[in-house]
Amino acid sequence: MAAVIDWIHWLVLIWISLLVMPSLTVDRSNFKTCEQSSFCKRQRSKSPGNSPYRALLDSLELKETSVKLQLINEVNKVPLLLEVYGLQGNIARIKINELNPIKPRYEVSDVLVQDPVTVPLKVSGRDENSAELSFADGVHKILITSKPFRMDITAGSHLVASVNSRGLLFFEPLRKRKESFSDKVSSTVSSAWDRIKSFFSSDTKKEETADEEGKEATSDDPPAEEEPDVKEKEPEPPKEKDVDDEPGMWEETFKTHTDTKPNGPTSIGLDFSLPGFEYVYGIPEHGDTLRLKTTDGGDPYRLYNLDVFQYELYNPMALYGAIPVMLAHNTQRTLGLFWHNAAETWVDISSNTAGKTLFGKMLDFVQGANEIPQTDVRWMSESGIIDVFVLLGPSPFDVFKQYASLTGTQALPPLFSLGYHQCRWNYNDEEDVRNVDAGFDERDIPYDVIWLDIEHADGKRYFTWDPNKFPNPKGMLQNLANKKRKLVSIVDPHIKIDNGYVVHEKLRIKKYYTKNKDGNDYEGWCWPGSVAYPDFTNPEMRSWWANMFSYDKYEGSMENLFVWNDMNEPSVFNGPEVTMHKDAIHFGDWEHRDIHNLYAFYVGMSTYEGLVQRSGGLERPFVLVRGFFAGSQRYGAVWTGDNAAEWDHLKISIPMCLSLGLAGVSFCGADVGGFFKHPSIELLVRWYQAGAYQPFMRAHAHIDTPRREPWLFGEENTQLIRVALLERYRLLPYWYTIFYNAYRTGEPVMRPLWVEYPEDVSTFAMDDQYMLGRALLVHPVTEQGARGVQVYLPGNGEVWYDDHTHQKYSAPQTLYVSVTMNTIPVFQRGGTIIPRKDRSRRSSSCMQSDPYTLYVALNTQNYAEGDLFEDDGHTFNFEKKNAYIHKKYIFSNNSLSSRSADVNGQFATASWIERVVIMGAARPTSVHLTNADGSKLTLDFEHNAETSVLTIRKPAVNTATDWTISLL
Repeated sequence: MAAVIDWIHWLVLIWISLLVMPSLTVDRSNFKTCEQSSFCKRQRSKSPGNSPYRALLDSLELKETSVKLQLINEVNKVPLLLEVYGLQGNIARIKINELNPIKPRYEVSDVLVQDPVTVPLKVSGRDENSAELSFADGVHKILITSKPFRMDITAGSHLVASVNSRGLLFFEPLRKRKESFSDKVSSTVSSAWDRIKSFFSSDTKKEETADEEGKEATSDDPPAEEEPDVKEKEPEPPKEKDVDDEPGMWEETFKTHTDTKPNGPTSIGLDFSLPGFEYVYGIPEHGDTLRLKTTDGGDPYRLYNLDVFQYELYNPMALYGAIPVMLAHNTQRTLGLFWHNAAETWVDISSNTAGKTLFGKMLDFVQGANEIPQTDVRWMSESGIIDVFVLLGPSPFDVFKQYASLTGTQALPPLFSLGYHQCRWNYNDEEDVRNVDAGFDERDIPYDVIWLDIEHADGKRYFTWDPNKFPNPKGMLQNLANKKRKLVSIVDPHIKIDNGYVVHEKLRIKKYYTKNKDGNDYEGWCWPGSVAYPDFTNPEMRSWWANMFSYDKYEGSMENLFVWNDMNEPSVFNGPEVTMHKDAIHFGDWEHRDIHNLYAFYVGMSTYEGLVQRSGGLERPFVLVRGFFAGSQRYGAVWTGDNAAEWDHLKISIPMCLSLGLAGVSFCGADVGGFFKHPSIELLVRWYQAGAYQPFMRAHAHIDTPRREPWLFGEENTQLIRVALLERYRLLPYWYTIFYNAYRTGEPVMRPLWVEYPEDVSTFAMDDQYMLGRALLVHPVTEQGARGVQVYLPGNGEVWYDDHTHQKYSAPQTLYVSVTMNTIPVFQRGGTIIPRKDRSRRSSSCMQSDPYTLYVALNTQNYAEGDLFEDDGHTFNFEKKNAYIHKKYIFSNNSLSSRSADVNGQFATASWIERVVIMGAARPTSVHLTNADGSKLTLDFEHNAETSVLTIRKPAVNTATDWTISLL
């Protein structure tokens, strides 16, 4: 019987898969538009105008940490509580909640790394219709206007943001449902029928008593106690449509799924006007351009974690992750908005310059038009409270630091994870893994990690191994460890319902599963068939889940096994929009609608903590997740999901990762070669070349695609791919250093040009080239059959050097670069120093003691600087024991010096400096090394007069020491 049930489960799963997968492209009808989302439709129906809200200035309370006052909706008379906070680091926080809710509204937990540190606010001015709040810095002020309610934030004499200036504050209070007309009719009929039954079932004793008293009883006589006539007049329909009767407020159906909405309508919304800003960015994840577009006449950008199969490009559809962070930038200032809400959210963007051509803008200038550019942003969420952080900059790096102070910085990855990852759905068995691993060695191609998808587990029961295909996982892992390589296995956050599966049984017995609206375990369909979903919002469940990664619980696991959490949006194949029902119930009796975008965050968090715990807190984990939220950067890497082997998907990987970097998530990449379909050889090679310069580099492919290990496309193409991978490995010291800087400051590893050149308007919408750190400019080739690319080299008076030929170019200019199949357009910025390791090894761990080469690119003032971070590459000792070195390199006055950038760090390393390559240098007469102890040594060198490149050979100094190289 069990076998028959299992067979039926698989038939249903295949049927669902056919519905989802047949055309290998997204079926947009499976996902809502704003018009189909009742709360989005309701909010969008409200047009800009005077706000119905008034601030009650008489209620203003100046607290030690905040200012509080009441708002009143003059239509429905529902009072709200406004709280304004000044936060350390130039941040304003605005919270709006019901003053007296009938029950608590959900407030996001665990995303903020700590309670933000407040700074005092003071009331610096007041009249009958306004109050002025001043920050402690004396620069920033907030003007609160009473009627209509609005807030204006200024920096000095400049207005930087206005809140509710368009009157779109929207707050649906919790309420009890009013009886509708149909409810009243039903209630009346039911009551009348109860009375009729009561009348005809009068007890016998009463009849006998009546007879004895000589009273003749008939069926027409009323009962002893007179009751009202059962023929009650039907209530008249309400003359005006009750607001609670709008469709979708108390129940909403999409396709075959009904959302019961027991709490009724609870949506919130607020508008922000950003004068002086034309360019806004962020709110990932969307398959769209870096610069966000206006949404007038179309759908808003949607933030709602969803499993979208082979997503469409250049539209605002929701994808796997949601980070409600937006940046605005102009030549004077960068500003950030962090909407701290985990419910389904839509974001509308409009601009007074939208649709104007360059000619139109020039005409405005010639005619003296003085309209200031302005972008208006409207946030709309289904539930929760309004809790928004305004990141006041003023520089891009200030905004990164401000956001990091709230949600944390990118976790410092273990060094191996910055190498190359080889994956497909699926490597078949242990022999297949062994052969693929050997294939890299036979062709001298470096790689660090091989991956196993869902087929490796026993019947897709996670934390297990297929006993026939993977009978000896520890032996397989040990073979990889012998070569200093790792393995990643998939552990998805849905659990097969199987009474013989210990993971399921323990979760069921402990009542750790998410519940449906009726209080039973929530069940759905995913890869294993019928599954249940652990409630990751429950701290006890998260602790239990983390413990499952201990070596004695996850049988067959070893120190070099790491984890991939896919499908964590969560994905529910037979659920509404391929995800969980919103009326499912989580820990604390919160509905799924309240926490939806947090679910993926918690999955990554608990897996990360499990990998930390299994090593006793010593080893840094590697975890890859598909779904994410604000703060997910603290727990590992993300990728752009189920892309396709198409040129447009290669192109879009750049702005998608740039947007994630701006929102705090630096460890981003796209499936090299495309997950769906089979790439042409040209596309595959170009994707390897592009992927070599993105933070996370993994090749991955669908189970139905042909195999595509790097050596399967002819010797010439194998060598092209090998060269691209060698370039990545040579740069690992630089990658690791810029990731360390991201960990310290929150600055993105992969960043738009405007971050480095904030006054260069021509960079503001550029997303086909980008910066790695502050030193490298990368312009991947993303056009089929390209023979050249246009590379913009920014910076007035700056110089750039071709990273391969070292040829120097002056900036600013747009440079046409001829390309062949072995060309990767990369340029090093004048004034920077980059560390590399130029020796080829099979994996990153094999390079640990290899020597460094410093590439010094001089600017027009013959100056350059850079840094190098080094530790053991895999433990938390850099945090816990200050076991690291962070060196600062400066070239000035014809001398290159190495000094400590952080005297707190100490680390014994065998690495040394093998060469120094100085671009833009004149030929010296001699070169001398001075060690920290004062000893001196004359060094060999050679100078290329044609390229002005000076190569200094074998200084042979340990990287931990201080030294100076002088050119005489």
